Amino acid sequence: MNGTDDHDRDRAPRAQASEAGANADQPEVVILMATYQGARFLQAQLDSIAGQTHANWSLIASDDGSSDGSREILARFAAAHDAGRVTLIEGPRAGATRNFLHLLDAAPGDRILGFCDQDDVWLPGKLARAVSALRACDGAAHYAARTVICDEELRPVTESRHFGRPFGFRNALIQACMAGNASVFNAEAARILKAGAAAAAQARIVSHDWWAYQLLSGSGAQILRDAEPVLLYRQHGRSEMGRNDTARAMARRFGMLFAGDFGRWLRANHLALSGAETLTAANRALLAEFGEALFLPGPQAARALRRLGLYRHTRPGTLAFYAAAAAGRLRQPRSEASLTR
Repeated sequence: MNGTDDHDRDRAPRAQASEAGANADQPEVVILMATYQGARFLQAQLDSIAGQTHANWSLIASDDGSSDGSREILARFAAAHDAGRVTLIEGPRAGATRNFLHLLDAAPGDRILGFCDQDDVWLPGKLARAVSALRACDGAAHYAARTVICDEELRPVTESRHFGRPFGFRNALIQACMAGNASVFNAEAARILKAGAAAAAQARIVSHDWWAYQLLSGSGAQILRDAEPVLLYRQHGRSEMGRNDTARAMARRFGMLFAGDFGRWLRANHLALSGAETLTAANRALLAEFGEALFLPGPQAARALRRLGLYRHTRPGTLAFYAAAAAGRLRQPRSEASLTR
């Protein structure tokens, strides 16, 4: 799928030389795209990748068995670029989260990596902003940014929420707020994620971006969230995760805290992180206390979790979390502790 047709063959040497010159001073960013039945919006996203001002990128697309022409769109995109620049692999066919973990396993461990959704449109400077921010960091770093929330036809609706509180492990344990579709990781962070991906898949985590925020913040990585929007976040009927800034969306998410699902997600995340050798000593101890608190009856759990200083980015969100804990909605009976394994 990486070849060129006869019409393109005469142009390929000039195009390759031009690309090589443009990319000489730029670090490579390996883009990880999970696809499934995305043909309707996929071309617009691919075009926005090709239009990045940071031109040194490659793309690995993991397709989960699409039958709608997505694979053919990717093949044409590959043929329009240098051989090897776009790679299509077979997905695990177990949902988007498992597909992204599969991509991490397939990705090189010595490059900048970036997650990519199939139905967004990137603004031209998205990769350049991420690379600039990551280059200023010593050690592992995780970059994400705000987005422009759009309707199905990419008409802007509003910008995603701005969070004012610090980003770190005490937040990451109970809130997913480093958007996966805007997340980029330097090579040090990529190695940490690759090392933890198998455990995350085995634990059946529900959200790859939440897990990445947890693992990296717990490992002492720098967490960078850009206040400038970097992409058009398309909302449509098949979106994996919808917007979370409206009163209705926030009420629905608060409701999840009391429905029992959130407790199961916390337990899966805890299991995925428990064997991570990259966690700092302090965060490993914090994780152990967090795990023990999930076994406690409601009021005891709430008190134990409060002592850990866990927080969400809004006061109502934090209060709702502790209320759910006090009501026993996060508790895991010890007899069921192995069921998520």
